[in-house]
Amino acid sequence: MDTFGDEFNKYRSPLVSRYASKEMAYNFSDRKKFTTWRKLWIYLAKAEKALGLPVTEAQVAEMESHAEDIDFAMAAEEEKKLRHDVMAHLTTVGKRACLWLQDLVMDMRNLQRGREDLRFRGVKGTTGTQASFLQLFQGDHDKVEDLDRMVTEMAGFKKAYMVTGQTYSRKVDIDSLSHLASMGATIHKICTDIRLLANLKEIEEPFEKEQIGSSAMPYKRNPMRCERCCSLARHLIALLADPLQTASVQWLERTLDDKNIIMAMVKAGGNRQDCHEKIRVLSQQAATVVKQEGGDNDLLARVQADPYFAPILGHLDNILDPKTFIGRAPQQVARFLSEEVRPLLEPYKAQIDIKIELEL
Repeated sequence: MDTFGDEFNKYRSPLVSRYASKEMAYNFSDRKKFTTWRKLWIYLAKAEKALGLPVTEAQVAEMESHAEDIDFAMAAEEEKKLRHDVMAHLTTVGKRACLWLQDLVMDMRNLQRGREDLRFRGVKGTTGTQASFLQLFQGDHDKVEDLDRMVTEMAGFKKAYMVTGQTYSRKVDIDSLSHLASMGATIHKICTDIRLLANLKEIEEPFEKEQIGSSAMPYKRNPMRCERCCSLARHLIALLADPLQTASVQWLERTLDDKNIIMAMVKAGGNRQDCHEKIRVLSQQAATVVKQEGGDNDLLARVQADPYFAPILGHLDNILDPKTFIGRAPQQVARFLSEEVRPLLEPYKAQIDIKIELEL
């Protein structure tokens, strides 16, 4: 075993050995961690000196000169001699409650930020391209944007998402629920502390005169409000996994090329439901050819051969032109890059050309 060196006698996480850059691996190394601690000690010494404590320039200079000198072997031996069973210093229940309040303040700020950042999906159409609205306004892109803006304002939102799919990004659900789950963690921690303090007879919940703590044990005074809060908070925390899974497995959206045929037939005097049923039947027949006979998808040929679609046969090639399906997708992309992406990347222009080496 010794012939391979100590490096190969210990488990190494592939997250570091294969997928991390040298810079990132060092960032989480023991040397980086301990030298950071030493820098903090130096900052502390300098601040104490500035405030009049007996710390000399020579002492600070000596600390700085040895900030990178770490004897890891000696440190490991010293750690074997030390124990971490020293009792904590005293504090007050009031200070403990203030720590609860600090967490609640953080939750409040997160909820406020989440509400301010929340945008309207807007008038984007079935797959987000605004294709149907572009047709309604006969290719007038400005009117489509005005429509989107006006409905957004009427709905009480300051902004709408520039780009969407069939839905707004499911990241919105993750963001919203993560704030609520974080608040659930705060509530659970507060109520757990209260339950522990109740066990020490330092805090008690209000207990009604006729309240029954237990049908079997008449002396019990359970902190039932905190118990209920903890139960509901655990459920709230567990809910966060749902939008994470939903966002990660949301597949590509369907297209609406068949809808163009339906719209053309309606304009030609046809009935929407009749046309929908015709396409549904022909689609299933074409699918049978593909799945059971190994043939090609012949849906278009079936549409062309069906007398029902005779009123639009002369326009079918134009109706099925891919450009008629994508709506404002190119314009949406250009606007998003210009107004959202480029301003976001501007502060990092100097870092764009930095090369990071990964050994996969």
